[in-house]
Amino acid sequence: MSDGTTVTLDQLACGRSAIIVHVGGDRALRRRLLDMGLVRGETLTLTGLAPLGDPLELTVKGYRLSLRKSDARCIQVEPVDATA
Repeated sequence: MSDGTTVTLDQLACGRSAIIVHVGGDRALRRRLLDMGLVRGETLTLTGLAPLGDPLELTVKGYRLSLRKSDARCIQVEPVDATA
């Protein structure tokens, strides 16, 4: 499954999946991220990057979401092992 290490979402490699461990940020940002479906325990996949690396494109709960790197730094994830 995974080795228990957490990283921030902006550090996740393209094509990798991860489980959300913690959503941080100021109150308004945290509320917005939670409203978009980025909740603890949810699995997401980093599906793409813009040409300059910002924003990130994610797949979460069956839909595609673009997220700024600065916002992605507020989300702690645990990468899922691709071999499991």
